[in-house]
Amino acid sequence: MKLQISTRLAIFAALELTAREGCQLSVADIGEKYGVSSHHLAKVMHVMGRAGLVRSVRGAGGGYQFAGNPRRTTLLDVALLFEELSSVEHDGGAANATPEDQALREVLNEIDDIARATLGSITIATMRKLVDRRGTSGGRRSKTDVPGRRNQSRL
Repeated sequence: MKLQISTRLAIFAALELTAREGCQLSVADIGEKYGVSSHHLAKVMHVMGRAGLVRSVRGAGGGYQFAGNPRRTTLLDVALLFEELSSVEHDGGAANATPEDQALREVLNEIDDIARATLGSITIATMRKLVDRRGTSGGRRSKTDVPGRRNQSRL
């Protein structure tokens, strides 16, 4: 399953904010780590704020804090803010579909169901533990090494 960059950024932001519980992080701090524009990340954070997952703290030293419960908030909760994760739609032409097309739709629907179930079973807290075990927290990335974006300098 391929997630949109906004979804990935929202997940990364949630992980960053939960790693520093009680502290505020600015959009610039998070954006710098992942090599993305503050403008794009600010839009993502705005959507997360409307959903109640983050809260903004204004003023000097302000930024964002995670406002959800990391033990209950799942990757699916975050993904649904930015993704349409529905099964393959059965359009009006489905009645005229070949048996091969019907079988393919059934397989694709099953794959979508499994992906939704998996995303719904992994919490932000669980994901944070996975990140911590890999020792990747605090690592800096260059703009050409953003997750989901090909590194153009590699051949």
